[in-house]
Amino acid sequence: MSMSVPVSAVYGAGSLSLLWESDRPFSLAVSLGILAHGSKDPSVRIGPGVAWLAFSTPGGDATLALSEQPAPAPGSRVLVRAWGPGAEYALDGVPALLGGCDDWSAFDDPEFAATLPGAVARTRRRNPGLRLPSTGRMLDSIVPVVLEQKVTAMEAYYSWRYLVAKYGADAPGPAPAGLKVPPGAGQWRRVPSWEWHRAGVDSHRSGTILRACAAASGLERLAALPLGEELTRRLCSIPGIGPWSAAEITQRTHGAPDSVSVGDYHLAAFVGAALTGRRTDDAGMLALLQPWLGHRQRVVRLLVLSGFRKQAYGPRLAPEDHRRR
Repeated sequence: MSMSVPVSAVYGAGSLSLLWESDRPFSLAVSLGILAHGSKDPSVRIGPGVAWLAFSTPGGDATLALSEQPAPAPGSRVLVRAWGPGAEYALDGVPALLGGCDDWSAFDDPEFAATLPGAVARTRRRNPGLRLPSTGRMLDSIVPVVLEQKVTAMEAYYSWRYLVAKYGADAPGPAPAGLKVPPGAGQWRRVPSWEWHRAGVDSHRSGTILRACAAASGLERLAALPLGEELTRRLCSIPGIGPWSAAEITQRTHGAPDSVSVGDYHLAAFVGAALTGRRTDDAGMLALLQPWLGHRQRVVRLLVLSGFRKQAYGPRLAPEDHRRR
């Protein structure tokens, strides 16, 4: 059970706050880590027991500061402070953001847990506070995911960092220096072509982002749709957004527990090596994850958290510099 309790204390001019409580464990860093696109994401700062997020809402820009508080075991408490014109909207989304609706009871059932690979079971025992966040913010997830298409993570993180730092707004409230609200649809559409180039973004990806921005109002309404084929179909109706992108997006916007990123450059090989000691392809990965259908993203997240690293073969993929074209 999770609940939010208003807190009377005031933390800075114009701030609102609440105390989120759960009778289950919760870890901010482990759960919200998926929302940061690189360690230097200008819109997200996550450290041990504390997280800062900046984003836009229907009411305006908002900054959230979340900090873990002492709680009777095995429960958890998170103090949430919000600043900016969108503070109320931001607080309304806190329960979903903290995985309040992410139910692990079937996964943690002893009978199901007994079917899990040893590495997954051990990682779950070490991370009982892992939950899958649901931001409900479609465009804020679509843009960085599209930037990650067919390039290295290092390239995509640089592009996101460059563009948000230059075109994002300063986060409201007493936020850490450099914390930025990512651009909205109108702002993205005003980014000049040469700035996409300087950010290392090719025309295919920038074109996909601009098409998504043109349909932003409709895409944001998808936050209210439940997970399923209809949600994926509507996301993929934007040219340039395919199954891989839809999976990556819904992992963040909807806390998708079964969403597998088919088509990822590394994931299939990683899952195959982690589960069997041998690399595999997408079909092989799906076959390996089939016994845990309904929870495949949970299994993948735990494999990533396990610290397993697949053996590297050959030279690393060289980043392609689109700025010289």
